[in-house]
Amino acid sequence: MRLLVTGANRGIGAALVTAARADGHEVIAATRPGQGGDVLFDVTDHAALAGAAADLGPLDVLINNAGIIGPARQSPLDMDFDGFREVLEVNTLAPLAVAQAFLPNLRRGTRPRILSISSQMAWMGYAKSDRIAYRASKVALNKVMQGLATDLAPEGIAVGVVDPGWVRTEMGGPEAEEDPATVAAGILALIDGLSPERSGLFWSWRGQVREY
Repeated sequence: MRLLVTGANRGIGAALVTAARADGHEVIAATRPGQGGDVLFDVTDHAALAGAAADLGPLDVLINNAGIIGPARQSPLDMDFDGFREVLEVNTLAPLAVAQAFLPNLRRGTRPRILSISSQMAWMGYAKSDRIAYRASKVALNKVMQGLATDLAPEGIAVGVVDPGWVRTEMGGPEAEEDPATVAAGILALIDGLSPERSGLFWSWRGQVREY
């Protein structure tokens, strides 16, 4: 299996790269310039995405992992709007841009699949107002990927989003419940079972379908 993982320099992305390589897969770790990846691009730079895609060859799996938590001020009553726009750019628009850029590579791959890292904070059942920019960006990501799944269904390309839980990373913090290596193993198992018949769903990292 040949995978491209964005945001591969730390946290869940780095754990996914390590776990997939340990399983014998060919992994292309994508990071921003200066962060030591196999391919270097900013996910918000469309020209850089196009250049990387032209050089990469066939892909079987794209994992949209790159993301940011957003500004310090992001409550509905006190919003850093520039920060909100940045969160939407990175967490919502960039995964779609990455998917579009590498779609030709996926079309040349085997059992092509796209999985985007979402969040439990995207669940619409949470009536919470903290980190609202981040929450909104992941809700929007889910909807965008659900629509992409519909449009790619005729081609047999499976698309999903996954809630990784609260993970002990730089973003999640040291008190988080889940170990990155364990979550990465669960996500890879989910990818292995992702099929056109199971496309367009919101998953937990343990492999259960969850509500949007």
